[in-house]
Amino acid sequence: MKRTEIIISGLGGQGVILAGQILGKAAVYDGKNAVQTQSYGAEARGSAAKSEIIISNGKTGFPAVRKCDILIAMSQEAVDKHAKDLKEEGFLIIDSTSVRKIPDTKATVVQIPATETAEKTFRSNMYANMLILGAITRTTGIVTPKAARKAIEDTVSQKYVSINLQAYEKGRELVQ
Repeated sequence: MKRTEIIISGLGGQGVILAGQILGKAAVYDGKNAVQTQSYGAEARGSAAKSEIIISNGKTGFPAVRKCDILIAMSQEAVDKHAKDLKEEGFLIIDSTSVRKIPDTKATVVQIPATETAEKTFRSNMYANMLILGAITRTTGIVTPKAARKAIEDTVSQKYVSINLQAYEKGRELVQ
């Protein structure tokens, strides 16, 4: 039975919770089991935020991430706090706009300027989470692009589906 543990972390307002919900939903659309939990500070924006997702081919008996296979860090604080929880053979995907100091790791490191690209391309940093989601799916193959697109369509407000899908695709393009 394959079990993949994922942490998406950053600051409140960066959309890490939404990205985690979409990733979990996409896994279900691919026929896998998924559980997603979230935590965030008392303030709505600017405090630590984290989404944990476990994707499995079987049942998930323990719904908390112990040691993640994939760590997504959208802030320096996030990478500093969670790098110790990443498996050596895992993936570290960072928003290079916000993360300047990358920890010494044996994991595969993928850097994309998600926030910078969102601001330049879509005139808002609100879409950085969709760029990161695109990078996750392109780098790891944890869910299919078809399932990710459907999950975006089914989760975000209809008014913003198109721009979120564009940001997702842009994130896939940014990964070499």
